[in-house]
Amino acid sequence: MPLLPTALVLTTLLAPSPARFSWPLPPPHPVVRSFDAPASPFGPGHRGADLSAAPGSPVLAAGDGVVVYAGAVAARTLVSLQHANGLRTTYEPVTPAVVAGRPVRRGDVIGHLQEGHCASPCLHWGVRRGDEYLNPLRLVLWGRIRLLPLNPAAPPRGS
Repeated sequence: MPLLPTALVLTTLLAPSPARFSWPLPPPHPVVRSFDAPASPFGPGHRGADLSAAPGSPVLAAGDGVVVYAGAVAARTLVSLQHANGLRTTYEPVTPAVVAGRPVRRGDVIGHLQEGHCASPCLHWGVRRGDEYLNPLRLVLWGRIRLLPLNPAAPPRGS
């Protein structure tokens, strides 16, 4: 069996699956505060990730789903999407561009970023399954990167 070039192997291993999620903002994706799971359901923690972006930036559906809520909660507006795999993602503070009941595809604009969550504008992106909050960065940063040796002088296996 011939050895594949390292670049081809890495490209294949790192290529996103069509069923995967994508970032909820256009690049770049600076994370200003990471997920910090609470020790108990009502304990302290940070139940999402904060991503820096300019006010008015388009906020994108991270995955295919249905809008279950788009509107105000307390002093903020947000959008919440239900995905077929049982996950629910939330995006705040966002001026919604969608309404409840509307199906969306990954990458669709669901709103525009408002100021008000961080000291500098940022999107608070959350995900949960049932009542369990999960790290949303795991939706877009998956797998392990492994470098495979490339030794062009070595004979192919099986020869």
